[in-house]
Amino acid sequence: MKVVTIVGARPQFIKAAMVSHAIVEHNRQGVNPPVVEEIIHTGQHYDENMSDIFLRQMHIPKPVVNLNTGSGSHGAMTGRMLEKIEREIVTRKPDWVLVYGDTNSTLAGALAAAKLHVPVAHVEAGLRSYNKRMPEEINRILTDHVSSLLLCPTHAAVANLANEGITRGVHHIGDVMYDAALLFGEIAERESTILRDLGLSPKEYLLATVHRAENTDDPARLQGILSAFSAMKERVVFPIHPRTRARLDMDRWESASSPISFIAPVPYLDMLQLEKHARVILTDSGGVQKEAYFHGVPCVTLRDETEWVETVATGWNQVAGASAQKIIAAVHHAQAGNTIDEYGQGRSSEQVLRFLFEMSCVVDRQIY
Repeated sequence: MKVVTIVGARPQFIKAAMVSHAIVEHNRQGVNPPVVEEIIHTGQHYDENMSDIFLRQMHIPKPVVNLNTGSGSHGAMTGRMLEKIEREIVTRKPDWVLVYGDTNSTLAGALAAAKLHVPVAHVEAGLRSYNKRMPEEINRILTDHVSSLLLCPTHAAVANLANEGITRGVHHIGDVMYDAALLFGEIAERESTILRDLGLSPKEYLLATVHRAENTDDPARLQGILSAFSAMKERVVFPIHPRTRARLDMDRWESASSPISFIAPVPYLDMLQLEKHARVILTDSGGVQKEAYFHGVPCVTLRDETEWVETVATGWNQVAGASAQKIIAAVHHAQAGNTIDEYGQGRSSEQVLRFLFEMSCVVDRQIY
């Protein structure tokens, strides 16, 4: 069986790493049929700390090609990806195209494959924010509707798909990011020196990430978030996304008296260490919301809604939006919640491989 995996952004590298490890183990054990995986990197994230270091740290097989699509508007970026991915699929003739999450790379990979009648497997299917102003929401809805295999991290995701009439090929497998948190969390404890490098003590700082367009492209929202960070009584460690840095007047927010410590995007192992030892995490990232729970750290979501509704229902996560007053109050009230049992037992990546084999017998065959 031949699988082409499409990746382009940090969260996808994390998820793809675990499935790649499962494929390597499957082949190492000599189980038939063997699996050939070819990874296509769209180049959506092209900063070294956003992509290349991730690939090295997680021992992901080297991509067979980097499409170098770079930055640009959503339409321009997705269009370039679609054209180049289509060409790769025709050349490589996979049995499956595997996509992850909700980025432009995900949508482009799914559309290119579906138009060539190559079955698409979507890992992290069924998530919904019900906010179509989010580009990610459009990407995930369209991807789900052209996929043959929809692998859901939560029961809510399965229900979301059923509400849209999608029931064939839908499976709850847990979250492959939980697999990664377990495996790489232990490695990070041994290898990462980020706490020492930044002079941090466990549970004596807040960790913040901001990158979604709804925040970075809205000056009022971005100002509300940064105002909240500036008002904190404890240090705020802020690995700043290139898009966010480009939107900020750094001279305004950087000062000796500010609690905000702006740092460059950090490699994955360092990020895990920062997450694990923070007192509270403030983020607009879906992946970081989950990782906060994986590490037992309360989270404040800097959006008006979240796809990860179970983190809110169990008390781990508060949705605060971009109001400085609400963010400050949420940090004050942040606390541990109850156990979430639907993310799996750390073997979700094996389930991806299992269903790829099972569904290979029933999907429509490809036409190139």
